[in-house]
Amino acid sequence: MDWTTGLVVAGVLAGLWAVSVLVMVLLADRLPDGLLKQVAEFLPACVTTARRLRRHPDVPRRAKVALGVAVVWVLSPIDLLPEFLPVIGPLDDVVAVVLLLRYAARSIPRPVLLEAWPTDPALLERLLGRAR
Repeated sequence: MDWTTGLVVAGVLAGLWAVSVLVMVLLADRLPDGLLKQVAEFLPACVTTARRLRRHPDVPRRAKVALGVAVVWVLSPIDLLPEFLPVIGPLDDVVAVVLLLRYAARSIPRPVLLEAWPTDPALLERLLGRAR
């Protein structure tokens, strides 16, 4: 196989991946309210929250660094567990984001954190536990 064929194959695979992600996003919006929908919205909500909090003046620098690491971790193509493994593939992303978000949340005022969360705050409240 020459390099042009390899590029075509890589382009087709990238296109199929992009279409499958788009289909999953569209189908996630149609899920009924409940735990399954919250799980489907979790990582995108975490990335949106981290982006919003990194620009907020009430968030300390160490929390902004932790949130930045969480965003890079999710968006990075390099994973501890390959994404194509069913169920456990995205697990390293979820665990890393939860740990980094909980670490950052210790120093962020709770109202600021809840304001930045784009979806139902019940999942965030469950994730963070009781306010101290």
